[in-house]
Amino acid sequence: MTVVQAITRAEKILPGKPASKGERDARWQAIIKVGEFIETNPEEVWAFTEKWARHPQADLRAAIATCLLEHLLEYHFDLVFPRVEAAAAKSRRFADTFCRCWKFGQAKKPANASRMDRLEKRLS
Repeated sequence: MTVVQAITRAEKILPGKPASKGERDARWQAIIKVGEFIETNPEEVWAFTEKWARHPQADLRAAIATCLLEHLLEYHFDLVFPRVEAAAAKSRRFADTFCRCWKFGQAKKPANASRMDRLEKRLS
């Protein structure tokens, strides 16, 4: 599967509705599949992430935050963080998505973690 195929498959079922409690959520599974391309295709994954991180559905934003955005920041912090700042300034929903992210990899480096903390504080 290519990144384009993974995104196309995900787009076909999104936004959808959350699965019933205890059931596997096909939307989350499709987003996880897109996430498999974070290291190799950050631009394509970013475009998908930016679009869906602004969606009104909180569960969908949680999936985007935990399966995509925090890992884009983990592997491509310098590329993605300025875009995150800009998107969060324009959209409260995107800001909410960002605030759901944990720090991994490059995002845990002290200077980067401080930048994330400052942005989160500004958004609060």
